[in-house]
Amino acid sequence: MPQGVGVDHGDHLLDERGQPRRAAAAHRRPRRRTHLAVRARTEGRAHPADDGRRDPGPFREAERQLTAYFAGDLKEFRLALHATATPFREKVWAALDDVPYGATVSYGEIAARIGAPRAAVRAVGGAIGANPLLIVRPCHRVIGADGSLTGYAGGLERKVQLLTREGVLRA
Repeated sequence: MPQGVGVDHGDHLLDERGQPRRAAAAHRRPRRRTHLAVRARTEGRAHPADDGRRDPGPFREAERQLTAYFAGDLKEFRLALHATATPFREKVWAALDDVPYGATVSYGEIAARIGAPRAAVRAVGGAIGANPLLIVRPCHRVIGADGSLTGYAGGLERKVQLLTREGVLRA
């Protein structure tokens, strides 16, 4: 599995129902069990605690698209995303979804796109930090107003790797 795909690297954590989970919350649970639960679901087997009626299709499709992204064959994810959030976070996340591959925006630009005042930049940053779908919902494309690379839940090193992959930064 390419680096960054699946739960091995903490980027895309799904619970037993196929819903996104915050990376921080996932680390409170034993890592091996989480990995095995998602791996089993992506291989079409039910989680041991599962009744076997849940569809593993979303896992397979997410894995397929992430694999294509890391191979350089996919620039736009087309997944049904089901993250529940406050209306403000949903607006911020929708704005993130509109940031194209190979582009970056600042926190202030995201605030402007959703009609929030400039003073809402910290709240925008909080909503971006709460994004449970790293890479798929491209919060790595958000940078500081001065062009600096700022925090990323996957770590700044990973953010640099992703922006380099997308041609924003030089290798």
